[in-house]
This record gives sequence, C-alpha cells and structure tokens, in this order.
Amino acid sequence: MSSFNALRTQYASLLKQFLTSTKDFEVLTTIPPDHSAESKTLYVLDSSFNPPTRAHLRIASTALLENPKPRPRLLLLLATQNADKPSKPASFEDRLVMMELFARDLRAHLESAPAFAASSFTHAIENLPLVDIGVTKKPYFVDKAAAIEASDSYPVPLEQVHLTGYDTLIRIFDSKYYPPEHTLKPLEPLLSKHRLRVTMRPSDQWGGREEQMEYVAALARGDRDCEGGRREWAERIQLVEGRFPTDQPVSSTRAREVLQSAPHELDWLLPEQVRQFVLSQHPYSGNSKIYLETPTV
Repeated sequence: MSSFNALRTQYASLLKQFLTSTKDFEVLTTIPPDHSAESKTLYVLDSSFNPPTRAHLRIASTALLENPKPRPRLLLLLATQNADKPSKPASFEDRLVMMELFARDLRAHLESAPAFAASSFTHAIENLPLVDIGVTKKPYFVDKAAAIEASDSYPVPLEQVHLTGYDTLIRIFDSKYYPPEHTLKPLEPLLSKHRLRVTMRPSDQWGGREEQMEYVAALARGDRDCEGGRREWAERIQLVEGRFPTDQPVSSTRAREVLQSAPHELDWLLPEQVRQFVLSQHPYSGNSKIYLETPTV
C-alpha cells in the first residue's frame, strides 16, 4: 500500500507541474527508465485508462508482437481534457498510477510470449518494449500527434502508430470535430506521416466485420473526396481482428460495473497489478454512478 501511495504522490506532483507548464505533451515516466534506446516506430495507445483492462492489454501486445524488432516503444497517453465532456470518475493521478502498473503487467505478459521466450533471458529482457507514461492537453488525435512530434521526447522523424478501436476511427473521420470548415483536411498531417491500427468491433452499433472493412474501402474508392478525404489514407489504416463473437466484452465500463457487483470476478477484466490497485485503493468507491467511457477523437 505504501508503494501505491508513493506512486500516487509522485504522479500528483508531476501532473501539477505539467498542467501549470506551457507544454502540450510530456512523458512523465518510462518503464523501465532507459533513455538510450531508439526506436523507429512509436505505438501510441490513447485512452482514458479508467481503468486499464485486458482489452487494452490485447490491443497493445498484439501490435507490439507483430514487429518485435527493432525494440518497439509504446506510449500510454492520457488526455487531461476531452473533446466531448469531462472525464470521470477516477482521479488523473490514480489513472497514471494504473497506467504504470499496466505497463508492468504488459511487459510481464510479453516476456512470456514466444517471440521473447524463445530468446535467452537477458536477450529477451533487452528486447522488451519501453513503455512511456505520457499526458497531453490536446483533445484531438491530429493535435496530439503534432504535440508528440514537436516534443523533444523522441527522435525525428519517428512514425507514430495509433492503436484505436473501430468506434474511435469513426470519430476521427467525423468532420463535426474539425470546425470551422468541418472537412477532413485537418487529418492530412496525421495520415501523411503516421498510421492507425484499428481493432474491429463487430456489434449492432458498429456493424459486422464486412461493414467495418467497407468503411475503409469506401475511403480508398474516393467516397470521402468531397469532404476533403484522401484515397491514399486508406493505406495508412490497418484493420485487425478484435475479440471473437463468443468472447465476453471487456471494457473499462464493464470493469467498474463488476467492481460494484462482484469484485471477485475482476481477474478476467483487469491485468494483475491493476486489479490489485483497484481492490486495495478503491479509486471508484466514492462514486455511486457508473460513468460511460469518454470518447477520444
């Protein structure tokens, strides 16, 4: 418990410094603290982490295992403001603590993966990804990518691969988020240099697998030309399979619901160290309402 309190105090201080600074983006911590390694690709998992779940673990680990060499790097990114509404209910410092614990869970998960387990112990440890815990004041994907680019945290040029769900892809391509012209032209700086790795989410709300693939195919055909979309952007969007239809849905909202009703069942929703924190520190105990996930754009 004392270690959790120390982490919370550490992140509360770092967060306060960031919020009072003129910076739009900052890496607060790197797990492990290794600043000498350079990567050609930065995977970015931008979420509310409220709390981090096994769905986050699957999205991050499958992406990192696709290209284990050269040593990959992952940025867990938390926005301190949002495009649609304030984010609730866990405090930002508690989420940052959970993000660090999630980073440890992720590295432990990857260490047991065949891509790493086949190597010697020392070699495997050296090739595990570095995980950055970062914060941004920007609410939109295009501005977040630009803030990361403009920072001195990473070498330039560095390709960013943003790990998103299909629902987020729909929001990224919704022109209502890009006033005053409300066109897709603001996406040009993002999709001319960086990529989206999108986990499909077949559902009644978002349609089946074929419908989701058709969404990107329509962009490639030129169906979004009139909105300022570019056909070549479709080549920068990778659609990947998500959970199987028979799998139970895993989300932060579901984890908060189970925490209220059956906390002993959290093991299939939350990675180990995150689960220990949630059960021992009660970051959601003061909230009687179950809030929906805050959209990321």
